Amino acid sequence: MVAGEELMTLQQALPFQAIQCPPSRRREALLQLAAAHDPAQQAALSAAIKAMYHQPEDHWDGLWITLEAGQLTGAIWVQRLPMNMAQLWLPKTEKKYADALLYAARRWVKTHNIRLCHVELLPEAPVSEALLIEHGMQCLACLERLTSGRRERRLAIGEATPLWLQPFGELSPPEQLALLAAVGQDSLDSRPLRDVLSIEELLAGFYQQDPQAPQHWYAVNYQGAVIGVLLLASHLASGHWELMLMGLTPKWRGQGLGRSLLNKALALAQQAGAQEVVLAVDAVNLPAKRLYQQAGFERYAQQHLLAWKGGVERGCDSSEAPK
Repeated sequence: MVAGEELMTLQQALPFQAIQCPPSRRREALLQLAAAHDPAQQAALSAAIKAMYHQPEDHWDGLWITLEAGQLTGAIWVQRLPMNMAQLWLPKTEKKYADALLYAARRWVKTHNIRLCHVELLPEAPVSEALLIEHGMQCLACLERLTSGRRERRLAIGEATPLWLQPFGELSPPEQLALLAAVGQDSLDSRPLRDVLSIEELLAGFYQQDPQAPQHWYAVNYQGAVIGVLLLASHLASGHWELMLMGLTPKWRGQGLGRSLLNKALALAQQAGAQEVVLAVDAVNLPAKRLYQQAGFERYAQQHLLAWKGGVERGCDSSEAPK
């Protein structure tokens, strides 16, 4: 890896250069992002771009391009997120340009003291995981994307469990943070990510993912106590709901309450007209995977969550995930 102070030498040695994208070439650059060519990511990219409409012009300074003989040959975008976070939108270009763009993006992240810059990488992504790790990224989780499909079924739980869903917004901010902290205790989901981010940053991330939040977010009550959380997001334009987070505090796990809570989540989505429910689960969270499989969920994709952050660099161990 070339040291940061050698950037100018590197640029001079190459027949092309990586520069911050000028406004006049922004549209052209955004069309060079890999997500612009992937139907599964186009809606998310469009939403990210729309979110920039009312942002200051300098918020585009994370958009970088490579130029060779005046021709735009690649682009990468570090999208600023709340709480000094960022999301990386990868290039769709040749490796030599991808190398230069990743190098520039990483330097930008370091210069702006971004806490965490993440990317969700699918197996067919144009930029390999090995290349991202070579540029200093670390694997935080191996995620399985599940869908209920069009034949959603309820879990058999014997008798109705009297869970009461309280609107999450009725909790005070300290109560919201305390609940998320309790649900995350000893959780098998994305442990390295929880080690990096504060509860405030995790909550901000959920808000960033769901423009309607906290409309379909709930605190879970049982026997007079708040025992868990259920965060749902509506994407009815595409016919589905997303289960972003479902969890119980440690005291109430292993008692069948998760089954009842999942039933409630599916019922809410069905009543709202959702044709399917999708979610992501950590490949190592075997109890949660069994629960979703029993409810009829099936895996439709597998992806790795990688990020630039502090600490020891490492890759994902896909052997933990089912083939």
